Amino acid sequence: MAVGVTALSATTGLFRLGLARFFFPNVLAEPPSRFKVGSKEGFPSGVVETKFVAQYGVWVVNADFEGIQQIYALKTVCTHLGCTPNWLEAEQKFKCPCHGSGFYKDGINFEGPAPRPLERYAISIAGDGQLEVDKSKSFQEELGQWNDPASYVTA
Repeated sequence: MAVGVTALSATTGLFRLGLARFFFPNVLAEPPSRFKVGSKEGFPSGVVETKFVAQYGVWVVNADFEGIQQIYALKTVCTHLGCTPNWLEAEQKFKCPCHGSGFYKDGINFEGPAPRPLERYAISIAGDGQLEVDKSKSFQEELGQWNDPASYVTA
């Protein structure tokens, strides 16, 4: 009888523990969707800034696009299968290590299986004069959204 009561108590305790874990699941801490990356002067022409890749998943680029010098934030996700491409400074391109997709500095795909260019995030000048990236808004080139003034800041 005592063994039965002990087994029932242990089972009830484990059930309650499982129930508590159900109501209090593990939470994944995400970085903020809006963050500041510095002033425009901190991004010289022709530079791809990679220091925001690990924490925010963003490259900040200052480059010429369709005749306009722009600063824009590229999403660090390959449009083929979602891998993270690498910036190859010597070759001036983004190269995906998974299946070989290549993207120019402006994010346009030119080699490999990627079906479309990289996406941009919204970028603006905050009230304190710093550039602010907003990852809650993205822009796709093939939909003509890169012409949206919220997708870049003129350098």
